[in-house]
Amino acid sequence: MRGHTDHVRGVVHLSCGRRIITCSTDGSLRLWDLESGAQIGEDWRDGGVAILSIALSPDGTTISSGNRDSTVSLWDIEKGKVVAKWKGHTQAVRSVCWSPSGERVVSGGWDGTARVWDVKSGHGKPVPGLNPIETGHRSVLVVSYSPKGTKIATGGDVHEARSGIKIWDASGSKIGQLLYTVGAGTLTVWSLAWTSDEKKLISGFGNGLIRVFNTATWRPVNEYRHGSQLVRAIIVSRNSRLFVSTSSDGTARLWDLGTGRSDYYPPLQHNSDVKCAAFSSDGKLLTTTCADKIAYVWDVQAILKPASLEHPLSIPDVNATGRPAPHRLPGFFDDMQNCGPSSKPDLHRRRSAFAPSWGSRPRALLTRLPRFFRRSQLNADASIELQQCPGPSTSSHHSPPVVEVPALDDKKALYTAQRPERASDMAKRIKNPKCDRSIFTSVGEDCLPLRISV
Repeated sequence: MRGHTDHVRGVVHLSCGRRIITCSTDGSLRLWDLESGAQIGEDWRDGGVAILSIALSPDGTTISSGNRDSTVSLWDIEKGKVVAKWKGHTQAVRSVCWSPSGERVVSGGWDGTARVWDVKSGHGKPVPGLNPIETGHRSVLVVSYSPKGTKIATGGDVHEARSGIKIWDASGSKIGQLLYTVGAGTLTVWSLAWTSDEKKLISGFGNGLIRVFNTATWRPVNEYRHGSQLVRAIIVSRNSRLFVSTSSDGTARLWDLGTGRSDYYPPLQHNSDVKCAAFSSDGKLLTTTCADKIAYVWDVQAILKPASLEHPLSIPDVNATGRPAPHRLPGFFDDMQNCGPSSKPDLHRRRSAFAPSWGSRPRALLTRLPRFFRRSQLNADASIELQQCPGPSTSSHHSPPVVEVPALDDKKALYTAQRPERASDMAKRIKNPKCDRSIFTSVGEDCLPLRISV
């Protein structure tokens, strides 16, 4: 995607999966269509100040940016313009990150401080105890909220021996206090990323080294090598099975986090320093940004396929609580996800999704439900409605016990309604009055007993 006139420093994928936003030191944000590769609309600008990093809010409506003029900006995606600007740093802001709740933004500056801003207040009010955080880094190159929002990790230039990675309390009783220093020797920390379960923190250093730390002990558990030049960015897939590292050597590499290997996949070659990367929400696309003024979009599935390693994309996402994310019914909300300007959802489609015309299209809703909702094959062409039989039970016994009916088998129903009872059968039953535990349902207008063994 060509159009920027200087280094492309950051990228985010919008939740709709069809568009991305990039930022550049040319002073602009740009919205792009992934199918055509074309820019959508005009550049987004705020006085032409160079933009060094961007991050997307959890709700997908707002971009935060770190700027060379020492400010942090909030951009409304629908409007395509700045709606708030915060001042506090004394030098350029190199990194920004949203809290999982979307109520705060942390920024890291070349002035050696990190600052946390209250987005909810609407004025970027500094958060007490977290503004500023005197990190001890000569300059803060990366800041990262933990997935649970309780910690902030910072990394940067070494100010003193064994400056390392710093872990700060972001919300507890020790808010703003240093919790841990993760040793990195004299290496500059350029990139940090947490796994979604918060059990690992991955760091990239200035000599091409990548380390994975166990966050229970803060000891390194794995160490990898991405060439010999600085690792600009570390990006973890939402299911934490893959991560990507980008380097100033002009390559990006995919790593299997389970095995720590990258030789399954070919390096992604670029013409220059690879500044940043981002996965799409489904993990199937990867966008990288480069000092050659171009953004590149890669088909991750095609990259994984030769190694027969498509499984990393199929693992369910895990949210900040460590539990699997809720399953969303396919098709119902696809037209309601935020995708930037000129993407207002079709109101007619939205209504029809939830209010199909049962008179004219009896199966409209059923066709949109997942496959595990299966209709009985007793009469595939009939439209059968099951209702509770009105009126009192004809049985002289108490109400039948509640029975937990197992799920449908993959190929057949486990229980089916028997044929209507004949007069001769009824006479025999009256002569031999045993406990008859029948559960009555309604099929059409007739009450039929549905017999289930209990």
